[in-house]
Amino acid sequence: MSTVVMTERTKESSLRSLARIAGSLYLITILTGIFSAGYVSGRLVVNGDAAATAANILAHPGLLQLGFAVYLIEMACQVAITALFYNLLKPAGRNVSLVAAFLGLTGCVIKTFSRLFFIAPLFILGGAHYLSVFSAEQLQALALLFLKVNDRGAGIALVFFGFYAILTGYLIIKSTFLPRILGVLSVVGGLGWLTFLYPPLGSRLFPFIAIFAILGAASLIVWLLVKGVNEQRWKEQSAAAGTGA
Repeated sequence: MSTVVMTERTKESSLRSLARIAGSLYLITILTGIFSAGYVSGRLVVNGDAAATAANILAHPGLLQLGFAVYLIEMACQVAITALFYNLLKPAGRNVSLVAAFLGLTGCVIKTFSRLFFIAPLFILGGAHYLSVFSAEQLQALALLFLKVNDRGAGIALVFFGFYAILTGYLIIKSTFLPRILGVLSVVGGLGWLTFLYPPLGSRLFPFIAIFAILGAASLIVWLLVKGVNEQRWKEQSAAAGTGA
């Protein structure tokens, strides 16, 4: 077997691996987000009731800590996905892919920083001596306030993820190596996240937007894991764009 053939097969295997790793990390991101935001927050946070929320946190501090750890895993996977998708989609447009990557990373930074407010109630309600100047009711209100700030920070991050999804969808539509319908779903999902430019609207529509976004993400995940990308078309478009393999 010639060296050229071996090199080409190695590149194809590497490209398939890249697509499958991206799909796997994307799946982990979706599952960890659902667990932390859906299960952990749903179990601990009682909307509008600071006392009940504080009681839940004090009764299950380990669950809040677990949710925080899972959130960090989610964001680490999201950063990795952003880098992988930049490399995967740059044959369809290097500059657009780079801009999308920066928008995605900005969303990751904002969302990761907001998670400090998610874990803060453990310190606020921890009974530290220096907090004795506050009444129990004030501490409970602060704990709920910090959780609300965490949610608002995540909402801001969703706006950046919305722009990221739109640009990523555009690149998929423009590409010759992935089905265009996946790009259309990404664009529509991204437009949905942009409703968080006006948080009350985004919060009201969130259940519907999330369902559609998860369906779009699931379609892309399955395609990447099962089909990957069309290696021949990826190389042709890469060569035409001068981005290299």
